[in-house]
Amino acid sequence: MDANEHGHVIEVTGLRRVYGGGFEAVRGIGFTVRRGEIFALLGTNGAGKTSTVELLEGLAPPTAGRIRVLGHDPYTERAAVRPRTGVMLQEGGFPSELTVAETARMWAGCVSGARPVAEVLDLVGLGAKTGTRVKQLSGGQRRRLDLAMALLGSPEVLFLDEPTTGLDAEGRRDTWELVRALRDSGTTVLLTTHYLEEAENLADRLAIMHEGRIAATGTPDEVTAAQPSRISFELPEGYFAGDLPPLAGLGVSGHDIDGRTVRLRTRELQRTATGLLMWAASAEVELRRLDVRPASLEEAFLGIARRAAEEAGGGSAADLSTKECVR
Repeated sequence: MDANEHGHVIEVTGLRRVYGGGFEAVRGIGFTVRRGEIFALLGTNGAGKTSTVELLEGLAPPTAGRIRVLGHDPYTERAAVRPRTGVMLQEGGFPSELTVAETARMWAGCVSGARPVAEVLDLVGLGAKTGTRVKQLSGGQRRRLDLAMALLGSPEVLFLDEPTTGLDAEGRRDTWELVRALRDSGTTVLLTTHYLEEAENLADRLAIMHEGRIAATGTPDEVTAAQPSRISFELPEGYFAGDLPPLAGLGVSGHDIDGRTVRLRTRELQRTATGLLMWAASAEVELRRLDVRPASLEEAFLGIARRAAEEAGGGSAADLSTKECVR
């Protein structure tokens, strides 16, 4: 059976992974991925993402729990799963002296029903590099080659581990378009990424891991909805914070004042912004440097990491920087 009655091609239940020294990298997680869906697995460094993906790819057995990929155990039934999946590792490790075309032909010989090499290389933008040796490729071009090899077998399920690392902005956008096209054609994609913008743009659903557990899951909008939106502006000349309408009545859940700059937090962005602008129009004043923005996935990610660190006694919110969480 390829999928259950709900159309899930990946099912994870009670998954645990404990290493030899007793370290528990994955602590009883569960999630599902539907056919033709892009699912992003995010997390702080050491959250358990790589350990989880290795189990999904069938590279090791779980310590406990259950995994099904296309209806099969990816470890004990590897022969039934592997020909129907594609895997893009963080680094392919191809022989440096081979050309791009030679590498692709070698890889195609290991794949059941491989697509034409030229077609796949064109697909990832390496059609003009067929005679170039792997060692002469840039970091971004090597990532394109890694992706090409993962696509040679026309996989039904595609695992992408940091797919756009090393790519420039144009290459990243091209890869996003290719991944969307694969999804639209019915391919199920599970990706890990440290680029939160990438997850926000690509993922139909996502899960955020922290210390071996899933801290949040849902669509990007559902995950970010748990964080307040923000409005900031500069008080008009001659006005003070006390001259503003009652903030609670505008749906404001918190605020900060720094000199003449006011920063509001709200879970009712439209209501707050509308009330604020109506007050400014009535008072015939201009709200300079007005900035209205909904919560981002990065804010949700950092909020989860900070809360988890504080609950574990690992430090205050100020101890976690964006770089530490998303690098």
